[in-house]
Amino acid sequence: MVDKIQDEQLAEIRRANDIVEVIGEYVQLTKQGRGHSGLCPFHHEKTPSFSVSSEKQLYHCFGCGAGGNVFTFLQEIEGWHFTEAAHHLARRARIALPEATKNTTHKTSMHADLQVMKEAHTLAAETYHNVLRMTEEGAPGRVYAEERKLSAAQLEHFQIGYAPDHWEALTTIFSNKKWSLSLMAQCGLLSARKQAEGYYDLFRHRLMFPVKDGKGQVIAFGGRAIGADQPKYLNSPETPLFQKGKTLFNLHDARSGMRQRDQVILFEGAFDVIAAWQTGVTNAVATFGTALTIEQATLLRRNVSQVVLCYDGDQAGLEATRKAISVLEGVGCEVKICLLPDGLDPDGFIAHHGAQSFRLHLEKELMSVMMFRMHDRRIGKNLQNEGDRLRYIEEVMRDLAKYPQAVTREYYMRQLADEFGLSIEVLREEQTRFRKEVAQAKRKEENSFATAPSERKSNIRLPAAYVQAERALLGYMLRDIEMVWRVSTQLTGQFNIDAHQALYAYLLSFVSRTPGANMDLFIAELEDRDLARLAAELLVQPLEEPCSDEAFRDYIKRIEQYPKWAQLLAQKQAIKQAEDPVAAAKLAQALQEESLRLKNEFASS
Repeated sequence: MVDKIQDEQLAEIRRANDIVEVIGEYVQLTKQGRGHSGLCPFHHEKTPSFSVSSEKQLYHCFGCGAGGNVFTFLQEIEGWHFTEAAHHLARRARIALPEATKNTTHKTSMHADLQVMKEAHTLAAETYHNVLRMTEEGAPGRVYAEERKLSAAQLEHFQIGYAPDHWEALTTIFSNKKWSLSLMAQCGLLSARKQAEGYYDLFRHRLMFPVKDGKGQVIAFGGRAIGADQPKYLNSPETPLFQKGKTLFNLHDARSGMRQRDQVILFEGAFDVIAAWQTGVTNAVATFGTALTIEQATLLRRNVSQVVLCYDGDQAGLEATRKAISVLEGVGCEVKICLLPDGLDPDGFIAHHGAQSFRLHLEKELMSVMMFRMHDRRIGKNLQNEGDRLRYIEEVMRDLAKYPQAVTREYYMRQLADEFGLSIEVLREEQTRFRKEVAQAKRKEENSFATAPSERKSNIRLPAAYVQAERALLGYMLRDIEMVWRVSTQLTGQFNIDAHQALYAYLLSFVSRTPGANMDLFIAELEDRDLARLAAELLVQPLEEPCSDEAFRDYIKRIEQYPKWAQLLAQKQAIKQAEDPVAAAKLAQALQEESLRLKNEFASS
């Protein structure tokens, strides 16, 4: 696939797309020394272990081992082939590629169906939007939009549209374009008839909200019924483009505002986001009327530190808030809660109190998680009743016992003491008891997953000398093409680690068939993702530059001698198991002499 784009073009594309900027579109990166760090997008973590080097134009995760260059990052995170990543980066940098290359790519790509699905969604969004704005068929949608007080700016910004009350509006358009209607059903725009052959439009007589992926591509829709149609809200089904639990409404457009404030407002539905945008809130996203998932929470944590939960003020909203707090804290988010009064949703609050009051409420009425829990514990209790009062105090004290910060515990215990006329000393004594219970429960949980001592020791053991030597030489070869030729003329054997030998073989092949090879493109050409990760890891390892002659000889010697040492160890093991003591003694003497010879040979080299 790589040879379909010239090496010179690939080098130009890579130079024009700084890896920090590209990865920064997916991950919130923080400057750290000479590089940048953030939460790894390839595995769940709370503490950043993902490193990006602008100098080397590489990324590497010290947690899961993911690594590579700007091409492999897009391949990993988007599931693209190399040429798809290259074309995306070319478009991003406004670099023109030959038309023949593009055509070949589309014909040979395994993702041709996905491309058609994306084009269909783009066309559907444009169609719905134009129907709403400019046609007689769109009149019911315009009337409903006016009833919901949606402004022209909101309709335009969110590309809101109207699905006409026809069974085959989109079906006819897709048929005229000669697109597979079966494929259109697979991507959630059509539905197959049950009683007869053929297809019909999934969305009809609904106000339509396009859902975009992280790059701004429409991949799904949310549809609000107009009138008494059921269900009231209809979302696109799960498709190859759209997984509800991994997507957030408005994330692409809100990302800039989120990062400016290092904060996101999380709502329950699209209407809430649209209403909030009209008041000037540009850092809001929403789920799709379902519980927040770990994947969605991780998406938020990659972009911001603080999440403000602003769910409906009814009982269902409170329950959703409780669940979301646990998920968000689990991925390391700082959580604040904005409770809306009188059971209102955000749209209703704005209608009753106005835009300015809503913005002030979002800024001034934020609760910490502990404040919310204290508020939540009061619901359903009569604190004038002694039993309810004691139960409330104990529940709050148990919540506080889970906080590691002594200052936090003291702050809220003083609130309890002041409100109920209690002695702070008594509360501290009770808190000590609850803290012991929490610690015991934690130890019990840790013990159930404890690693055996021998395993813990092996996990922190440094690599053997020959492994370090192989890693160092490969690192130098990845940096300098001349080192590849130098190693090939000096190394008489081969690398002892299979993955190292495979990478070395690929390196030799690459430089042999590519005169003046650009080593920056080597990782991009590796189709084996594990080897690409290994290469990226070796490139970011610290090495003395340049490699001295003495160090080079030492590396070669350690690699070549390891098989001999391994053979000695195997023979020593055989001695232990030997039944003939005389033969064992002779073999031991021979091994001792061979071991001494190898040591002298290494010392003299």
